[in-house]
Amino acid sequence: MNSLTQGVGMTSQRTRDRLVVRLREEGIRNEAVLEVIRSTPRHLFVDEALASRAYEDTALPIGYNQTISQPYIVAAMTDLVISGHPRKVLEIGTGSGYQAAILAPLVEKLYTVERIEPLATQARQRFRMLGLRNIRASYSDGTEGLPEFSPYDAIITTAASEEIPEALLEQLSPYGGRLVIPLGGPDHQVLTLVTRLGDTYEQEDLDPVIFVPLLRGRA
Repeated sequence: MNSLTQGVGMTSQRTRDRLVVRLREEGIRNEAVLEVIRSTPRHLFVDEALASRAYEDTALPIGYNQTISQPYIVAAMTDLVISGHPRKVLEIGTGSGYQAAILAPLVEKLYTVERIEPLATQARQRFRMLGLRNIRASYSDGTEGLPEFSPYDAIITTAASEEIPEALLEQLSPYGGRLVIPLGGPDHQVLTLVTRLGDTYEQEDLDPVIFVPLLRGRA
């Protein structure tokens, strides 16, 4: 490693450490989640021109009218998902792949779906680069879920929907399956946790959030 590469690596690690400190101050307490965030190179998931901002606690554009979510939101949603100790998880909205990269080390198997083909392709390349072999990435309509591998112990949706897609509810495990989803329109969204117990679904409204809309079809 030359001195320049070493310097960049040290700077990147220091900024990751500062991000973790900030997330802890903001209320993230799950040390497993914080450690994955500390070890994951978020700068690889954004355009090179934005790499210097990669460890700010803010959402950033990734093209195609999509964003990489704010690290605090990624951490909070990850915590909600893994609190149910899931083995098999479905993510709706791969985007840059960052949320999947944070979840993958914490679960046995992760399926992720993206409706925008170039983003799906880029995410697969990043997963290979990082050696994340327990992720299965698909290019398809996320509102339909991924029924061929259901039921899922947890489903996480990284785009907001005014209504919960019926397919996602059906694909949750009936034994405590958890759905983490932003609900609402462009002016008001709430992060929501849905827990399935048999044919009953318990809904808990959590924090106000801002996400891009969940759209049908493929692009």
